Amino acid sequence: MKLWKALGLAGVAGVAATGVIIARDQRQRAQLTPDEVRERLHARLDEMTAEQGDA
Repeated sequence: MKLWKALGLAGVAGVAATGVIIARDQRQRAQLTPDEVRERLHARLDEMTAEQGDA
């Protein structure tokens, strides 16, 4: 029975850690202005097209 308890606690800790990571990522995204998001997307597109052109 102790094994199941340990596995359950490990599962709960994993879910909590995942929630913390998701919340932190969401806060970072919420701080971006639409112009910053647009600039980042354009930069990523330029990088991808440059890589495809090289290949």
